[in-house]
Amino acid sequence: MPSFVIVNVLIGLFFAGWGTYYFYSKQQSTTMSEQANSIYDFTVKDTYGNDVSLEQYRGHVVLIVNIASQCGLTKNNYKKLTDLREKYGEKGLKILNFPCNQFGSQMPEDDGEPMVCHLRDAKADIGDVFQKIDVNGANAAPLYQYLKAKQGGTLVSAIKWNFTKFLVNKEGIPIKRYAPTTDPLDIAKDIEKLL
Repeated sequence: MPSFVIVNVLIGLFFAGWGTYYFYSKQQSTTMSEQANSIYDFTVKDTYGNDVSLEQYRGHVVLIVNIASQCGLTKNNYKKLTDLREKYGEKGLKILNFPCNQFGSQMPEDDGEPMVCHLRDAKADIGDVFQKIDVNGANAAPLYQYLKAKQGGTLVSAIKWNFTKFLVNKEGIPIKRYAPTTDPLDIAKDIEKLL
């Protein structure tokens, strides 16, 4: 009988912990989404640490991606994101790439020249590259808190892995979220509708 009590206590603690996490993450995301009307309300850092207002992307269709260099999805995503940029860049598509090392430490490159050199060596002309960020947890970048609040994921809003993609319309509103395994070229039809 004592093992039954222990199991019940453990189950109760699990759900209490999950509930606290869920409430906190929703509360934090709600606060961020209430403060921002669009991605244009955010300023981020480029790979060299300079401030970049996302206001400069007003009027463009934007694809926001958390990238990693040593992920099993890297080669395909780098190639297909490059293809998307080449095909739709002059028509108004901007791809914003945020390196993230939160998933299996698969983005070890430093910001600045090491990041630029990595992308050049990988032949990844994938668009604008920003400073390495966290996409989940207490230190998640405010932009990503906003994106997750506007386009939640399956079960929870947390980013599940590298190469999660957010499609943003010309008004700066995230309209669709894509799983890490979604091939970038499969997003083309949605991009075309917005251009």
